[in-house]
Amino acid sequence: MSKSQIYDTVAFDVRENATMLLFACTSEAGDIEDYVLLMRAIEDDFDESLYIEVNESQMGGHDLLKEARLLGNTLTLVFNEAQAALGEAHELVLAFEETENNLSSIESGAFRVLGDNLAGGSA
Repeated sequence: MSKSQIYDTVAFDVRENATMLLFACTSEAGDIEDYVLLMRAIEDDFDESLYIEVNESQMGGHDLLKEARLLGNTLTLVFNEAQAALGEAHELVLAFEETENNLSSIESGAFRVLGDNLAGGSA
């Protein structure tokens, strides 16, 4: 089983100890109504972990993802185990609008956030 959503905004950011890729559905007023935040934390001892937050429900760990595939405007995250925060889904499909800003954010952030989990597709 998989969970999917189409997002109008994709943003990439780098912080002191983390890289983040945000997918958001926004209202006409610009308020975030639905979001997925992918964050790769890099600790001082180079111990990397991936965290995913879906509308305030969090998942994380070293072995969270089996693989990630990016093809066109669709990023598919395949989990090693079903995720309770996603209604026991094994996959999360993130489709996004193909705007210049969104494509630039994906190009800049997909590999930096997903690392070796990015197994297929093209950015």
